[in-house]
Amino acid sequence: MLSQFTVRNYKSIRDEITLDLQAAAISEHEDKIIKILDEKSRDIAETFLPVSVIYGPNGGGKSNVLEAIHTLEAKVLRPVCATCDNKECGYKAKKIPVKPFLFSEKTKGEPTEFEIFFQTKLAEYRYVLYVKEDVVVYESLDRIKLDTGRRSGLFEREGSDISLKGIFSRFKISDDISENLPFISYLGITYKKNEVVSDVFSWFEYGIDFLNYGNPLQEMRTAIAKSDDLKELILKMIKEMNLDIDDFRVEEKEDDLRIYMKHSIDGYVAELSLDEESSGTQKIFGLLPFIAKSLVLGSTLVIDELDAKMHPVLLRYIIELYTNPISNKNAAQLIFTSHDLSTMNNEIFRRDEIWFVAKGNQQNSKLYSLVEFKNGKGESVRKDAKFDKQYLEGKYGADPYLRKIIDWSDVNA
Repeated sequence: MLSQFTVRNYKSIRDEITLDLQAAAISEHEDKIIKILDEKSRDIAETFLPVSVIYGPNGGGKSNVLEAIHTLEAKVLRPVCATCDNKECGYKAKKIPVKPFLFSEKTKGEPTEFEIFFQTKLAEYRYVLYVKEDVVVYESLDRIKLDTGRRSGLFEREGSDISLKGIFSRFKISDDISENLPFISYLGITYKKNEVVSDVFSWFEYGIDFLNYGNPLQEMRTAIAKSDDLKELILKMIKEMNLDIDDFRVEEKEDDLRIYMKHSIDGYVAELSLDEESSGTQKIFGLLPFIAKSLVLGSTLVIDELDAKMHPVLLRYIIELYTNPISNKNAAQLIFTSHDLSTMNNEIFRRDEIWFVAKGNQQNSKLYSLVEFKNGKGESVRKDAKFDKQYLEGKYGADPYLRKIIDWSDVNA
């Protein structure tokens, strides 16, 4: 589970921004948040958001927020994937350059800073990575064990100086670790069988997944389920969406993957290849395997422009797969960008699940949530407000028709 992500000096993001998936202390939709119980008392210890949506104008920087998360994941995984034979791992961890904010001489010479908090079944981890021109400037890893609540540092790196802590202190490490290689990746290669190292890398490999990054055709890359359980779940979702598809089959010949959809009309069964279906159906079918996998594994799914080529009713259906505790039994999360306003309302989202990104006068993107937004009078947005109407009126700062924020005084610093 992704708890929190912070980034500074990345592409259009000049100043530090934080995407927080910890639930705020507000009253709406309390039955739809993810509740983590204390191991001993079984009381609610933490609450997290199952969904987070980012709105904002084109060119405002929405995609850069999600790309920053993906860049961190790729930076960690790529060296490890280079040493294994898993083709999917290698594809997912394709090299992505770490680019700083370029509209300032100061930031061009400073490192890009990442900080991520994520939770597994064993612990919550805090990983920090500072990178300048692909060189690791600073790095650290800490954890809190969920069963005991014990907090401990695992390692800290400043340039070439690496300090091992806690259970990592017994590791023996090379004296010539490359300045371009994250130390966490070095551990993933050298000590991959260690329980803690394995726990951390399992999250980076399987705990979070991305669509539409690093490859313009990735959205059309269809992850067809190999298990009967996943296929059954996909078919169930297809039928609930009324897509008039009764079944599907997959033909794999070497690197060639072909998908065929079965339609039944008055008892007559017809079969169409996926590329003969509408672009909307292709989009939905390309998404469903990832969504099914996310719901089954309880992983975090990150999607840029989820609403593109999708009917608003289907978009709402996908959102509610995550906000409904019955369909989301394993604490899966969905993070996505969108322009669709039909779902921007208090029936679907909590105020802390709605985020906005737009640019300031110096081309720098800022990120803020609806729950923390205050107008010029210091007033918060009411939970029963017409979110979509007020957004269109430009009352939330991120005007949907303009690339820049209208008045930064209306946005909390």
